[in-house]
Amino acid sequence: MPHIDFNNNFPGIRGALAYRPETAKPLGELAQILLKDTVGLSPAERELIAMYVSHLNDCFYCGQSHGEIAVIYLGDNRQLVEDVRNDYKSAAISDKLKALLGVAAKVQQGGKHVTPQDIDVARSHGATDRDIHDTVLIAAAFCMFNRYVDGLDTLVPTDMELYAQRAKQVAEHGYGPHIYAGQQPL
Repeated sequence: MPHIDFNNNFPGIRGALAYRPETAKPLGELAQILLKDTVGLSPAERELIAMYVSHLNDCFYCGQSHGEIAVIYLGDNRQLVEDVRNDYKSAAISDKLKALLGVAAKVQQGGKHVTPQDIDVARSHGATDRDIHDTVLIAAAFCMFNRYVDGLDTLVPTDMELYAQRAKQVAEHGYGPHIYAGQQPL
């Protein structure tokens, strides 16, 4: 039961966004920029970073939501998403993404946990300044999004099929006001 009455029954961040559309607009725009950009990191890599940080923050709703979006971008490779979630260091992903997930994990602990050595490792595996920037901002933003979702104790669906249905909509239409309006599965 959410801590406040959202006056809607949307799950997760969607309920909170519908409650305050004036804050939803810039948050949706930020998510669109960070997760749908195709310069540098791919949308799949961006969603994996969001999923992994959400997993570290124990935010089930965001972790499942962004994991399912990554599954779509990865050609339905659910096993790879689970491998990243459970042990990214041994997952079948690039060394660059492994290094960036390491940076994201440090950001999740606190920004000052990121060391020059972490950045050097990422660069040595081909990460550009933009890749590093976007990784840090995705990780920081998802710490905020996760705390927003869990701090208000938003509704969390247990039907895993709903996450897959919602992921398809986000993969096709992106982030923005449509994510908290209208009839949608999740």
